[in-house]
Amino acid sequence: MRYITAGESHGPQLTAIIEGLPAGLEILPTAIDQQLARRQHGYGRGGRMKIEQDRSDILSGVRWGKTMGSPVTITIKNRDWENWLEKMSPLPEFDGMAEAVTRPRPGHADLAGAMKYAHRDVRNILERSSARETAARVAVGAVARVLLETLGIRIGGVVTEIGGIVSSSVSVSYPQQWDDAAASELYCCDPSVEAEIKNLIDRAKTSGDTLGGVVEVHVLGLPPGLGSCMQWDRKLDARLAMAMMSIQAIKGVEIGLGFEVARLPGSKVHDEIIWNPERLQDGNSTAYQRITNNAGGIEGGMTNGEPLVIRAAMKPIPTLYTPLRSVDIISHEPFQASVERSDTCAVPAALVVAEAVVAIELAQAMLEKFGGDSMAEIIKNRDNYLASLRDF
Repeated sequence: MRYITAGESHGPQLTAIIEGLPAGLEILPTAIDQQLARRQHGYGRGGRMKIEQDRSDILSGVRWGKTMGSPVTITIKNRDWENWLEKMSPLPEFDGMAEAVTRPRPGHADLAGAMKYAHRDVRNILERSSARETAARVAVGAVARVLLETLGIRIGGVVTEIGGIVSSSVSVSYPQQWDDAAASELYCCDPSVEAEIKNLIDRAKTSGDTLGGVVEVHVLGLPPGLGSCMQWDRKLDARLAMAMMSIQAIKGVEIGLGFEVARLPGSKVHDEIIWNPERLQDGNSTAYQRITNNAGGIEGGMTNGEPLVIRAAMKPIPTLYTPLRSVDIISHEPFQASVERSDTCAVPAALVVAEAVVAIELAQAMLEKFGGDSMAEIIKNRDNYLASLRDF
C-alpha cells in the first residue's frame, strides 16, 4: 500500500490517492469524516477552523461501500478557496494580482524552500508546506485505521505535555485513557492539569506567542513479527519514526522508554519474558509475555506482541502574532517576519495526525506480512499465522 497527497492550503481542495488496498474492505465517508473532525478540534486552534468543516468525497476505488482493489481517491474541499480565487488561481492572467510574500518566518520552510525552488514569492512554498496538508493524511489514516480494526487492531492516543506542563502518569487502561482524552478539549487524560494548560495557552495567545507539546500513540492487538530485523529499511520502528518526523513541526520521536534508556542500566531497561498460557484464553496471539513494556512493543525492528507506545515532540508553530526578526528576500532589509493566520497551539490536532501516520505504517506492515488481494485472503493468512504462534 502506498499513497500520495496533493493540494495547497488555500487551493480548491486536498487530494489523496491510495494504491494497494485489498478488495472487500468496507469504507464509508463517515469513518473518514470522524477523524477529520477530531483534527479540527482542540483548545488553541485558530480562525481557519471556524471556516473549514472538513468533509471527504470518495471519487474512485470504492463501490457500494467496499473497496474494489483499484486506487482510492479522496478529496477534501477547502471552503476558504472562494476568498483566494485570484491569489491562488492556476491561470496565468491572474499573475501579479496578489502581493508577493517576501518575509520568511523563522522556523518555517519559507526561506529554505524559496532558495531550493528559486521562488521570489514565499507563498509558493508556504501553501504546500502548511500543516493544512495533514488533513489529507488524516483521511488516508482513517482508511488505514478501518483496515486495522477489521483485523482486530485498535489505535488511540493522548496528549501528555503542552508548554512544559506534563500530565501525571496514569494507571488506567489505554482504552480508558482514549475515552478520557476524547472528553477533553486538550485530548489530555489528566483533568488536574487541564485548567493550567488552558491558562498557559490563553496567555500565549495574548502575547502573540505559540506553544508545543508531546503526543503519545498506543496500538493494541498487533501480532508479533511485523517489520523485520533483516534490512535497515524494513525495521518497523525506523519506518514509524520517519512517518512521525514527516508531520509538520515534529522534532523528536521515541518508542517505549525512548531517551530514558540512556540514563538507566540494562537491568532496568530490558523486558523480562515469561510463559503465560492464560494469555491465549484472553485472545492474545502468543503465550509469551513481557513483564514490562519498556521496549514499547518493538524489539529488533519488529513488533513483539505487546502494545506499541510511540511519542512525538511538536515544536511551537512558527507563525507568531508577535513576529520574530527576519530579512526581506528582495531588499535584504531587516523586517519582522510575515504573519499568516495560524493557531496558538495545535498539539491536540497533532495527536490525530500522529495516530493517522502510525495507522498507515502499520496497515502497510500488515499487508506486507499477510499479503493478499482481498480482505478474505488477508484474514485467512493472518489466522494461519496466529495459529502457528499458539503452537510455538
